[in-house]
Amino acid sequence: MSRIPDLEIAMWRKSSYSDGGANNCLEVADGYPGLVPVRDSKIPTGPTLIVTAPAWTAFVAHVAHPTASSVG
Repeated sequence: MSRIPDLEIAMWRKSSYSDGGANNCLEVADGYPGLVPVRDSKIPTGPTLIVTAPAWTAFVAHVAHPTASSVG
């Protein structure tokens, strides 16, 4: 049994967290419980990053509200 989700039939949508700029768009695919597939909208046939839903939530929270202690 493969732990890698089949993304051949994924329905991609632009992430609501993308800023809408021509060069800064992420796409995410819904329908994968516990996982968030992410890709660069400019390269739809390129690599896909698959993160856990909690990791995606933490990433989005950090991007939305970075703290001084967490900025490298």
